[in-house]
Order: sequence, then structure tokens, then C-alpha cells
Amino acid sequence: MADAGGSPGRAAGGAAVLAEGVGVRGPRGWAFRDVRVAAEPGSLIAVAGPSGSGRTCLLLALTGRMRITAGHAEVAGTRLPKGMSAVRRLSALAHVPGVSELEPALTVAEHLRERALLERRFTGSPLALLRPRAERAAETRSRIDAAVAAAGLDPAALPKGPRTAVRDLERLEALRLSVALALIGRPRLLAVDDVDLKLSDAERDEAWALLRGLAADGTTVLAVCSEPPGGALVVPTGTRQEPDPARESESDGETDGEGAGDAFSEAGRA
Repeated sequence: MADAGGSPGRAAGGAAVLAEGVGVRGPRGWAFRDVRVAAEPGSLIAVAGPSGSGRTCLLLALTGRMRITAGHAEVAGTRLPKGMSAVRRLSALAHVPGVSELEPALTVAEHLRERALLERRFTGSPLALLRPRAERAAETRSRIDAAVAAAGLDPAALPKGPRTAVRDLERLEALRLSVALALIGRPRLLAVDDVDLKLSDAERDEAWALLRGLAADGTTVLAVCSEPPGGALVVPTGTRQEPDPARESESDGETDGEGAGDAFSEAGRA
């Protein structure tokens, strides 16, 4: 059983995350199962395990993007899977391949402006559209500036400033941009995939310092990694229980790794 415990930080703006015996099963087997989480608002939760162990599926499940098929979970008091749409509204994804990827040809400024406009169009109050144009523009600029600052991204320091294309960003810079885009929506739960992938030791330390700082400021952070940092609430996905004959017959003998791909393909349908 994968378990998590500890004394995470507290913050009124973050979302508490609770799960008991949670699992996701695809057409050919389990992506993950029997996961437990007990995280207070403002926690830094590290989902750790080898590639193929269901880490990304767990991240998607706890943010309302993939339907839980076993156990139960709550995010900010909202029960999953029943309240998936509500959990999606209070959470945001960053750096998730195939789900929230950056467009290589777009510039940093274009990404930020597009995300801010989408947030205003689809999540803002309809009455806000009646406000003066200058006022709306100022509010958009304020949201972008706050998100960029929180992500530790300095557009002026990039090779071509804000006009730098994503394809010209370093790995850590791209991660910071992806986090900034997610923060524009002011989520209570921020989910980040593959935090430590292809980063040097120094870059990895910077990435975790960023996420630790966001959690300290009140946002609950759920981060997928290969090796969890010190002080994080660790949820391992690579631990397997002894085989249960009844469960094995249910999954037709498929392995968790084989089921993960099928379950991930269902994310868009949840």
C-alpha cells in the first residue's frame, strides 16, 4: 500500500487532499491502486516512483481529470469522483505531457497573454466583461505579473526577452513558464508533472525551492518526481502489495504498467 503522512504546512487558501485506497483501472489493468493521502492545505506532496508506476495518472485523478475507479478521495472537501468538475475548477496543471504542454512556436508573452484571456473568458464573472477596457487590461496585466513573479520567471532575462520562443527556453525556464501559466488561474491545488526530469542537481534544487515556496504561500502543490525532496509529504506509487488472486483475475493478469497507458488514454473522457 502506498501511504503518506507527516505534518504539512497550513494555509487557508490551499486545498486539503485526502484519499483512502484510491485506484484507477483501465481496460487492461490497474494504473495504480491502494494509495492513501492525508495532506493539509498548503502541503507540498511529492508523488514519487519509477516511470510507468501510475504517477501521472494519480496526479490527474486527484485533480479531477481522471475518474477514480476504487477507493474514495476528497479535495477541499469535494468528494471524488462525483465532484470532478468542481475539483477541476479549483486546480491547475503544469508541465503535464499531452495535457498541458507548451507550444514550441509561441513566445513567452504570447503564452501568458493567451492564458490570461482564456481565464477571463471562461472563469471570470460575466459582469466583469462590462468593466472599462482599460480596467480589464490592467487586471489581466496584474494577474500575469503576479504569476510570473511567483514562478520566479524573469522574461527580461531571456535571450529575446518576452518574445523568446518556448523552443529556445532552457528546461528549468520552461518549467517556470508552465507553472506561471497555471498560477494565472489562482488555483488552490497546483499539480506539476515530471519536476526533476532532465534537470541538473542545481536546477532540481531550484525547482523544488520554487514549489516549496508556493506551498509556503498557501497553495497546495502536488508534484510528480523520481526522487522526493526533503520535507515533502511523500506518496509512493512504486510499492506493490502481495498479489491478490481475486484482484489479479479482475485485471486479466495485466501489469500495473500496462494498464497505466490505457487509463491515461481515458483522461480526456473523464
